[in-house]
Amino acid sequence: MNNKVLIVQNISHEGPGLLLGLLRERSIDFECRDLSKDEALPDPCGFACVIVLGGPQSANDTTPSMALELRLMRQVLEAGIPCLGICLGLQVLVKAAGGSVVPAPSKEVGFHEPDGTPYTVTLTPEGRGDALFRGLPERLRVFQLHGETVVTTGGMVLLGTGQGCRNQVVRVGGQAWGIQCHFEMTREMFATWTRLDPDLMAMDRASLMAEFDRLHDEYARTGRTLLLNFLDYAGVVGDTREGRH
Repeated sequence: MNNKVLIVQNISHEGPGLLLGLLRERSIDFECRDLSKDEALPDPCGFACVIVLGGPQSANDTTPSMALELRLMRQVLEAGIPCLGICLGLQVLVKAAGGSVVPAPSKEVGFHEPDGTPYTVTLTPEGRGDALFRGLPERLRVFQLHGETVVTTGGMVLLGTGQGCRNQVVRVGGQAWGIQCHFEMTREMFATWTRLDPDLMAMDRASLMAEFDRLHDEYARTGRTLLLNFLDYAGVVGDTREGRH
């Protein structure tokens, strides 16, 4: 049985975060390919599951790397390989499956809506019964960093909604999920983002870090549960080898 996980990065600083810790805890083998470094993508059929991370690109880009990523996603869907897309990964998933990616009503950046209320994702009835959210509450505090959103089409199920940007969590078919928000960050990773991402750099860094610290335990618990639920669904079982980058 193949237990290896394929992780696709769109930019170096948006790495696997909490996922990396879980894979190492479980001694699960994985490969991570960074498209911003022009690293080649392997045949996804050699992996138990695929996880596509976020990035500043658009699924509508006509670059060679995005064409490669969309081709990989279509292959994943056709082969029925369990897949999880995060932020840009959601948008690539939906576009590859026949949906579209459009500008969001407004950018969602940070921990709060423009009116100061926290960003949350509320599970739909379908979401509450979905394997990905087993053990999680109906409403989740989240971090957002995106300017585009998805328009779903047939065969897609809306699992979670947001206040300003409605389509937050989508399932495509039976075993591919996409989530618009970020739930994979570690503190070190977030600190790096605040120094590199233009939208975050325009905000007060001390306030962002303080908010992350206030939410850390809840945030990490949500992220670990989601990721473990996905790995369990994909049937990924640890072996005696140490996971490697």
